[in-house]
Parts: sequence; structure tokens; C-alpha cells
Amino acid sequence: MSALSNPRLPGPSAEPPAPPAPVHGEPESSSGRGKWILGAVLLGVTGLAAWKLAPKANESATRATATPTRTAKVTQGTLEYTVRLGGQTTAREFVNVVAPIMRGPESGREMILIHLVPTGSKVKKGQMIAKIDAQTLEDHIDDIGDDIEKAESDIRKRQAEQDVDMQTLMQNIKIAEAEYGKARQDARAAEVRTDVERELLKLAEEEAGARYKQLQADIAQKKLIYDAEVKILGITRERHVRHRGRHEVDLKKFTIYAPMDGLAVSQQIWRSSEMATVQQGDQVYPGMLFMKVVNPDKMQLDATINQAESGMYKIAQKATMRLDAFPGLTLPGRIYAIGALATGGYRQQYFIRNVPVKVAFDVAHEKLIPDLSGSADVLLESEANAKTVPLAAVFEESGKKFVFVKKGQNYEKRGIELGLQNATHASVTNGLEVGDEVSLEKPAAQPVQTASL
Repeated sequence: MSALSNPRLPGPSAEPPAPPAPVHGEPESSSGRGKWILGAVLLGVTGLAAWKLAPKANESATRATATPTRTAKVTQGTLEYTVRLGGQTTAREFVNVVAPIMRGPESGREMILIHLVPTGSKVKKGQMIAKIDAQTLEDHIDDIGDDIEKAESDIRKRQAEQDVDMQTLMQNIKIAEAEYGKARQDARAAEVRTDVERELLKLAEEEAGARYKQLQADIAQKKLIYDAEVKILGITRERHVRHRGRHEVDLKKFTIYAPMDGLAVSQQIWRSSEMATVQQGDQVYPGMLFMKVVNPDKMQLDATINQAESGMYKIAQKATMRLDAFPGLTLPGRIYAIGALATGGYRQQYFIRNVPVKVAFDVAHEKLIPDLSGSADVLLESEANAKTVPLAAVFEESGKKFVFVKKGQNYEKRGIELGLQNATHASVTNGLEVGDEVSLEKPAAQPVQTASL
């Protein structure tokens, strides 16, 4: 309780004795009034003293509980300036696996995957990694085989018919030759005939001769016709044979083998209104990319940089690589390639341009696979044996930088010159020595001395 709420007067008793009640009709004595006045004066003095001492007690308590100023020491070591790039892992060496493109009118046939190695599986060159249902194609090839047999049968049938026609023609030629010979014999006996008979015999001889010559000329013409007919039928057969051969090549493509040793990575397709990984039973289309075989020993991080900062990056700059899926894993890397042209990003304004950068992993690791998000801390500049100070300890006024150096219980304001800086520290070229203790905040209510360089 404060002195004002519970005043205590000096003396052996905690409370003053109550004054005697005045006798009715008698005036109060002068000694009683003096005691009351003395008590009131003592009470006022005690309250005033308590009021003056209260702020000093609060100030002492505040000083006792005040947080000490945070400080840090100047150290010496290698200072690195790095920039973090984010991106996704991809392979530098890979082969795309696409659905075969069928030729001809049947190129639109559906293709269903009946076998597919699980994504992430390690495969060897020549190992079957995918197979497409080819039953429909095999049935079509069988139908074409029947067409070929029919075409060959048509050729044999027509050749047989041509042989019969040729034999008939030869028989007619022999008949015409006999008739022509008989007509000539009859014409030789024309002396005993009348003029009309002689003319008739002469006309018969000429007619038989013309018919005989015409039939002989038909032999060459018939052969040309026969050859043309057989050639037409042969072309039809050849068309069917080529058609079958084309599909036999397509049929071989329906079984897909790994073109190299590596890791099988299935691609994303649109299925049931969402993106999903290709799996067995899915339908693919001619020329559709559904898998990649990648070399996991040669991986990289695909990232982008702002075109205004592209001059800071150079080929072969070192980097520290990290993967979001494995927080404790760090791998060495280096810039492998920098794009020559800036490109626009998806869902960005047309004037925003980024330059693609590929950061290669220098080592192989079993956890390093494609399509992982990660980052690369690219080392842009470094300084060895640098005196470093936290940027939080550096203050600036009127373009000049300074720090507060601790001297005993006080602080000295000292100007400094800085060199290389990164996001947290800076190298001091002048003004500080290794081991100096500097304040991370401006000292408050403490003597500060000013020192110049």
C-alpha cells in the first residue's frame, strides 16, 4: 500500500489515540486541536516524499530490466557474393520416345499401350520399354495378305486365258493359211472358167490372203495386249505387297526398345480433365511424346535470370546446388549454358523478358532425377582474407558509412570504407580491425564518441 492510502505516524502506536468526546455544552480544548494539526502536517510530508521517490524507483527498475545492446565482432575469412536461381532438374543427355507414325490411309488407327516400364526404372539399351496393342494392325496385315494372294491368282488366271486365246489365234491362222492355199489353187485353174468365175476366184484368193496376213499381224498385237494386262495385274499385286510391307515396318515400331542405357521417365498427358502421368492402358497418338530415356549421370537445372542482370553471369561459374525434396543435400555445379535471346514467360506481360540458364551438376547422385524443383547458389564474386562485418552494424548518414565500436561501457562512432558486399555481410577495407566489437543497433542513452578515418 502507498503512503497516501495507508499513512503511518511515528510512535509506538500504529494509530493515534482517539480524542475524548467533548462534553455537551463545553468548548473543545486547545491541546486537542494542536494534535490534530500536527497529524495532518506529518501526513502531508510523508505523501510528498513518496511521490518524489516513485519515479526514481521506476527508473532504477527500468535500467535493471533493460535489454543489452546486441553486438558482433569483426571476423576475417572468405566473403562470397552469390545469387540464388530457382528451377527444375532436367537431363543433358536424353532420347525422346514417341508413338510411331503410321503411313497411308490407316495412319489414324488408335494405339493403346499394353506394356510400359514404370517411370523411374533403370533400363538397358535394347530392353523393351513399351509395347502398343497391334492386334488390329496384324489383322489388317492378314487381310492385305489375302489381297496379295487374290492378285496372284488373278495373274495366273489371266495368263491361262491368254494362253487359250493365243492357241485359238494360232489355230485360226492355220485355218486361214489353208484357205489361202486352196484359193490360190483354185485361181490357177481359171483358164477353163468364165470371166466372172475367174474374177470371183481372184477375189476369194485376195480375201483369204488378206485374212491370213491380218491374223499373223494380230499375234504381235495380242502379245502386247497380254503383256499389258499381266503388268496391270502385277502392279495391283505390287501395290498390295508394298502396303503389307509398310505395315510390317509399322508393326515392328509397335514394340519399342530402349535406345540407350538410362532412366525411363514417363511424360504427362491430359486425362479426365487433369494432367496425369502416362501409364499402361492409355491411348497414344502418332508422333506423341510419352516417355524419355535420360542419362541420370548428366543432369542440369533449368532456370531463368532477368535480362537486366544477364551480364553478371558467365559460363563455368561455380554454384552450390540444392533440391527441395532433399533439404540436407548439397551438390557442386557450374553454369553450363546461357541463352542468347530473352524470352517471355507464361502469364506475364509481353515486355517482361528472361534469359534461360542451364546449371549443370558436376557429380552424379542416386537422388538426382528429372522434374525436381531445386536451386543453385551461383558464385558471382569472392574475396579471400576479407575483414567482414554484418550489414546490420553498418549505418549511413549523408552518404557516409559508419559503425559504433564498443569501448568499455561506451561506444565510438567510426567511419569505415566497404568493399565486396553480399546479402548479410560486407568486407571492410578501412576503419576496423579483426576482433573489434560493433553494435548491431544504434546505442541509446549511452555516451558516444566520434572518430574519423
